[in-house]
Amino acid sequence: MEKQTLPNATVSLVLGIFSLVTCICYGVLGLPLGIAAFVVGNKALKVYNENPENYTSSGNANAGKILGIVGIILNLLFILLIVWVITKIGWENLQDQEMMQQKMNELMGQ
Repeated sequence: MEKQTLPNATVSLVLGIFSLVTCICYGVLGLPLGIAAFVVGNKALKVYNENPENYTSSGNANAGKILGIVGIILNLLFILLIVWVITKIGWENLQDQEMMQQKMNELMGQ
């Protein structure tokens, strides 16, 4: 019997890569992609562990799962950074460019 490629392993890898790329989109896009990459990679690894002789390798599933974890962490850190900036500067000051510049100078100690 010929060995098959692991189903959804490539999907997990692609979702993990997109999770990292979209990290700078305020965490809104990257976080769900990272979670999806982790879940799909985890399911693919379970399928591989049930019958490893039927599949070529689990490399893409492992990489997708790891990239999903990294994407989740980076997106959460970016969300926390956005929340921190909003709390330090204030939502009203973000609307006014001069006030925002003044608050940023105060935060930087200038």
